[in-house]
Order: sequence, then structure tokens, then C-alpha cells
Amino acid sequence: MAKANSPSGNVRALQRALYVAAKRNGRRKFPALLDRIARPDVLRDAWEQVRRNQGAAGIDGETLTAVEAYGVEQMLEELREQLLTGRYRPQPSRRVYIPKPGRPGEERPLSIPWVRDRVAQTAAKLVLEPIFEASFLPTSFGFRPKRDAHQALELIRKTVNRGARWVVDLDFKDYFGSLDEDLLLGLVGRRVSDRRVIRLLRLWIRAGVLVEGRTFTAATGVPQGGPISPLMSKV
Repeated sequence: MAKANSPSGNVRALQRALYVAAKRNGRRKFPALLDRIARPDVLRDAWEQVRRNQGAAGIDGETLTAVEAYGVEQMLEELREQLLTGRYRPQPSRRVYIPKPGRPGEERPLSIPWVRDRVAQTAAKLVLEPIFEASFLPTSFGFRPKRDAHQALELIRKTVNRGARWVVDLDFKDYFGSLDEDLLLGLVGRRVSDRRVIRLLRLWIRAGVLVEGRTFTAATGVPQGGPISPLMSKV
């Protein structure tokens, strides 16, 4: 549990304040969010999440251990300065393929950003998620904090006990890869008026992936594998 005056405690307080404000007014737009994303305590909390999640190196080969050897505080300060001055540029992600659960022989592409991009994306997620969480339906469970498949099954059980007899199962083909950039950022813009944040999201969408030494940027979609992608897929 985060202590009240600790960096993580301050981040949780920020998230609560953003959630309450967004819940109180469903049409409110939030300015100056990049300043919050680049806060030292938010970046530190983002680093701790990236460190706990482990994960492989990006295209630069820099591992979490290498970042710690370089100096975490120095890396975070450099990242903060780049974000605030507009000099931050994400690198292309490293493309890998992993098996699809329950579908033998099928694989899905996964994009692995380099460590610093994962920290920046996690910091953005920490700030943006509570704003959009305030508008999500209570029947939505995918990729949401403190929600899981067991809760979804419990809701189905209760609904069936009330007399429901049908379940509709839909699967969107290449959902992450087919999201329209302009539509997505337009939806984000309903809640986010900080153009610097919109630009940041656009940079991540367009960063592309490195495959066999060549960088590819898709015309549509968000890279599946980055910390910010699940939130963007629900907006």
C-alpha cells in the first residue's frame, strides 16, 4: 500500500483527483496533462512498474539492468527534460511473434518498445487512465485496473440468474492493427485538450516496428505490446 507522502502515494492522489473531476463532469477537457506526465514522481512510479514487469530489451538492446547501471535518476531526468521541451522521440519497437492462446499454429505480433519508451508510455497511462476510466461502462472488463475475467464471468452468472439466455461472442480481426489514427485521437481529444499529449500519442502510433533491419510504419493501428496500447484500444 502506497504511503500518503511517498512518490507512489502522490501519484495515487493525482489519479483520484483526475478520476473525480472526470466523473463529476463527463464533458470536461483536461489541459496541461503533459506537465503531470513529466512529473518526477509520476516518472519514478512508471519506472517502478516497468521494472516489476521485467520485459525484454528494445531495438537498442538496453536492458533494465543496463539502465540501473547507467543511473535511473539520470535516465528519468533526461526523459523528463525531453518530454517538456518537445525533444522526445520514440524509437521503433522490436517485433516478435507469440502463439495465440487456444489457437495452435497461429501467432500474433507483439511490439517491444525500448525501456525509456516503456517508461514514458507508462507515465502517460498513469495520468490518462483515470480520466477515461470515469466514462467506461461498468460492464467493460478488458484491460482495466482491478478488473478481470472472473468478474466478467460473475456478471454473466448474475445476468443468467435474472433470466438472460443468450451470450454473443464477437472477435474483431486484427483489432489493434486496424484502429484508425484520426478517429482514435479525435476521441482522445474529447477529454484531452493538451495538444502536446495528442502529439505524444501520435508519435507512439507512428513510431513503427523494426523487422529484419527495416522500419515499417502501418497506415492504421496501434502497436500491440506497448503499455499505452490497451488504454488507447478502449478509448
